[in-house]
Amino acid sequence: MNYLAHLYLAQPTADSFYGNLLGDFGGKRQVKRIALPVKRGLENHYLVDKFTDNDPAIRQAKDYFAAKRKRFAGIAIDVLFDHFLIAHWCDFHEQSLSTFKRKGFQLLNARIADMPPRMQRTVISITKNDWFKSYETLDGVGLALDNIADNIRFTNSFSGAVEDIHRHYHELNTVFLDFFPRLINHVEQNALEQPAR
Repeated sequence: MNYLAHLYLAQPTADSFYGNLLGDFGGKRQVKRIALPVKRGLENHYLVDKFTDNDPAIRQAKDYFAAKRKRFAGIAIDVLFDHFLIAHWCDFHEQSLSTFKRKGFQLLNARIADMPPRMQRTVISITKNDWFKSYETLDGVGLALDNIADNIRFTNSFSGAVEDIHRHYHELNTVFLDFFPRLINHVEQNALEQPAR
């Protein structure tokens, strides 16, 4: 899952938002330095990633990507699922997306000083430039994926992944709508974070 989905699956607190994104920024190396609520958020992040990576529908969805891009299909699906979450937001959350983002960015900014340097830079960019706004369109998704391809440290054929998404948009949307409620249920059943009061 990508950043918006991880925040959606977090508790609405600064510690939880911090922890639920920390997994993408060397979270395991930070465990000894973080407070228990942040650690629980980090554990929730790993729970989400493990469930996603092992889900048969997600594995099968990687077949919608060209052979030359399949190695990075999981990354493409993560970003695309943020797009689908935005498209179907009203079906999953009672709060408007704009309100969720405004409050969420405030929560993340409250923990900027505690974050590892690379996470600080990314979160500042997410909140300042509203990355999630760009995920509303496939052009924005394609640009994000091409930027990821450019930042991979070795020669790759990941660029242009949005072509595969355009070709199989309906099928991938169907996978998301089947998968995401099951992921929500998995997180709720495991209840690794105490509900915010």
